[in-house]
Order: sequence, then C-alpha cells, then structure tokens
Amino acid sequence: MKLSDRMTRIGTETAFEVLARARELETLGKHIIHLEIGEPDFATPGHIVQAAKEALDAGWTHYGPTQGYPELREAIAAYVSRTRGISVDPLQVCVVPGGKPIIFYTVLALIEPGDEVIYPNPGFPIYESMIRFAGGVPIPIPLVEERGFSLDLNMFREKLGPRTKLVILNSPHNPTGGVIPEQDLKEMAHMLLETDAAVLSDEIYSRIYYGAPPVSISRYPGMTERTVILDGFSKTYAMTGWRIGYGVMPGRLVDAVNKLMVNSNSCTASFTQRAALAALTGPQDDVERMVGEFRRRRDAVCAGLNSIPGIRCALPQGAFYAFPNITETGMKSKEIADRLLVEAGVATLSGASFGAYGEGYLRLSYANSLENLMEAVERIRRFLSR
Repeated sequence: MKLSDRMTRIGTETAFEVLARARELETLGKHIIHLEIGEPDFATPGHIVQAAKEALDAGWTHYGPTQGYPELREAIAAYVSRTRGISVDPLQVCVVPGGKPIIFYTVLALIEPGDEVIYPNPGFPIYESMIRFAGGVPIPIPLVEERGFSLDLNMFREKLGPRTKLVILNSPHNPTGGVIPEQDLKEMAHMLLETDAAVLSDEIYSRIYYGAPPVSISRYPGMTERTVILDGFSKTYAMTGWRIGYGVMPGRLVDAVNKLMVNSNSCTASFTQRAALAALTGPQDDVERMVGEFRRRRDAVCAGLNSIPGIRCALPQGAFYAFPNITETGMKSKEIADRLLVEAGVATLSGASFGAYGEGYLRLSYANSLENLMEAVERIRRFLSR
C-alpha cells in the first residue's frame, strides 16, 4: 500500500511522542515527573460535568447541526463580543471537535500550492505541518527572547508580501508563554490592511494570563472581516479530553468550514456542546482559581530554574509553559531533553521540536503540582552539576 505524496509533508506533535516514551519508562519502574504534555492538571469543574450527565440522560446522544447548536453559538458569540470588544453574530461561529480542526480547516480552505503563510517560530508544530500538507510555503518569523518572545515588526514587514495568503498569530503563546504587546498588534493590523492576507488568531490561552488581558487583533478597524479567531474549552475549563472548540470567522469562510466538517466529522458531539454551554454561562470561580495556581507555580518554577547555573528563564506572561534558555549548558535542546528523561526522570520537550528558532531552549509545562515542579527543578540541578 503506497501512501500519497502529501503524507510526506505532514508532521506530528512531539509532546505525545515524549509522553509515550515516558510511559514506557514508567512500566520499567522509573519514576517520571511529567512536564511535557500541555493540559491543565485540574478536574473539569463539577457543574460542567453535571451538565454533560444530564444531557446524556436527556438523550443528547444523536447527530446535531454541523455548525453547532444555535444556543451554544449564541453564547459563544456573546462571550467573544464581550471579551474581544467586537460584534459577533452567531452565524459566524463554527463549533468543532477541538481547536486543531480550526487550524486544519482554515488552511485547507484558504491555501493553494505556493501560497505563503507567515507563522511564529518557535510555535505550535501543527501550524507548519498543516501549511506544508496543503502545499503552502511556510514563512517563519523568529520569536526572540529579548522582545519577550514577540514578533520582530521589521521582519514581519519584510516578509509580508503579495504572495502572503495567511498570517498565523498565537497570543498567549505556546511554547514561550509570550504575549504580543497591544501596540505591536496595532502596527501589524495596519500593515495587514495593505495586503489581501487573512489572519488566523490562535487565542486558545486567552483566559490564562498574568498581567493585562491579551488583546485580539480582530478588534482593530478592518480586521474583523479578515480574522479567524480560534478558541475553545480545553485549556480554560480543563476539558482537553472533551474535544470541543470553535472558530469565529467572516461569513464567507463559514460555508467552507461547514463543508469540511461534513466531510470529516459530521458534527461535534451533542452532549459535549451542552457541557460547553454550561461552561460559558455558569460560574467562573474554578477558572480564576486555576489561573491563580498557575501564577503561583510559574513564579516558583521560574525562580528555581534561574537559580541553576547554565539556565536562565524569562517569566511567562500567559499560558502555562516555562521556556528556559539552556545554551550555556553546551548541549543541544534534544540532547538535554532526552537525557533529562532517561537519566533524571523529568519529561520535557526540546525547544527545537517547536521549530528551528526554538533551539537552545526547553519547554516545561507547569501544569503539575508545586511539589513535583520543585522536585523536577532539583533533578535538573543535580543532572547539570554532574
């Protein structure tokens, strides 16, 4: 059986590969501290789980509308309108099983072979994977530590051209925890208005921030009409396994995304949509407590990492990842990540697995207990002191 050529262009997500390897080591009796996987370590809030149970008992177990149930789309439209400062119609909302489908569908709907797509590097590896899969040309913009892991506006201006069909932004950012400054977004919006490029704004970590609320590029004049907002429930409500997300997009893209949904998933599970409705319209105390705990862990783990000779770690402004610089250790990112797993029992990700500009860094998820995080820091310290 010969696979199509396009399958040679599709990538993967290293976090799941490292998780599998760590699990294998655990079966051999090795104690592993898991800092590789990017999901909250909190339980889904009880009222959301209860809503799902009631939905199952009430028979919400059949096909639903491809675009999502109207009442959930109305709640999402109201939420996005309120939090982004824009006007969203429920008809602009597409509910999908997770956040990744919005990346997949947007790229498939917009990108022809040879079209250029600007994206952050280091960045979520699925961006580049989908660009290449669709036949597009990936145009990475390096995120540099000196700028708080934000885009270099001069380079952005240079890369933006007549062949740019799509720009992907992610703020708060995975893997660095960086947040794009409001002034930078305003300048990028001004540049984009001089082109025909669309924007995919990945805002999946929009509720997990530690300073001023992150700003969406969609709020600037002329940008709502060309921006796809990606958001969902996985990170904010600890619902990674529920597989439910959404896109807010210009009307001309909605039909295309619905067609792709019909051909791939038919619809998003009905009972999870009832749970998502409860998440948006119910109490938000659990979200606030979770973010507060993430802040406490962030402060502790970054202070711990900065106390280790050979490591420096900028303070993340959002998400739940630390991105320490390990260049002074003299080791490449993959080497140190592999050795930390096998020799120290600490599962991390190589910064290079998020793109070439991630070399010299590690990604550590602090979605783990403070006790485990502090033990991981000490294991890293002991490993590097040998």
